[in-house]
Amino acid sequence: VHACEIDSRLAPRNDEFVIYKDNASAFFGTHLAAHLIDKGVDTLVVTGCSTSACVRATVTDARAYRFKAIIPRECVQDRAAAAHEWNLFDMDAKFGDVVATDEVLAYLKELDTEEKQD
Repeated sequence: VHACEIDSRLAPRNDEFVIYKDNASAFFGTHLAAHLIDKGVDTLVVTGCSTSACVRATVTDARAYRFKAIIPRECVQDRAAAAHEWNLFDMDAKFGDVVATDEVLAYLKELDTEEKQD
């Protein structure tokens, strides 16, 4: 039994990798790093709840595994505004790039265009 469920509007396809985590970081105690390395991934877009816990822990561990982390500002949140803002500031300074969601969407569209041209 899991503490949460994936929203049916975002349901993964049968061929998509899904992890279940029991800790703040998506890396700790999971096969995420090995899977990403095996697939040749070098950059992650990290979204989620609890900027000061789960998001930060995942971004910090991503950096330790040498992944580049991108954090869309409007796609993370925390219960306390001050904790949210401080952690965004600190992650941007040390572990990843905090950017506007529009920038992330433009980046992803650019990658999609490049992939279609190859």
